[in-house]
Amino acid sequence: MNDRLQQFLSAENLTQSQFADSINVARASISHILAGRNKPGFEFIENVAKRYPSLNIEWFITGKGKMYKSASEAPVAQVSPAVEDDIPTVDLFSKPVEPIKSITLDKPRQTPIKEKNISKILVFYTDGTFEEYNNNKE
Repeated sequence: MNDRLQQFLSAENLTQSQFADSINVARASISHILAGRNKPGFEFIENVAKRYPSLNIEWFITGKGKMYKSASEAPVAQVSPAVEDDIPTVDLFSKPVEPIKSITLDKPRQTPIKEKNISKILVFYTDGTFEEYNNNKE
């Protein structure tokens, strides 16, 4: 049954944690079933049947028949067209960064707030180095 459970999780695009949460069982129990340490009990199978009515429980328990009760109930993978060429990209890390001294608001706030100032900015580079900009007036 552990192989069929894994097939079902793949077909539904579910993680073990998502599946466990959806049928109200401990997450570790799914891991134990998939590893073959434990076999699912009646309550587990009952919860699966209630939560996933399109699943053919006979297939789930015995392996006989098809995974879903009807072909129309099987999940369909949704593939979105590639739009990478339409998305402009901006490389924020290719140019040096100037430290921010202060920020002012266009409109004054109605309620008084404590002024916040930036005290430190860390910039990490892809070569593993970093720069630190301090705005402390010490």
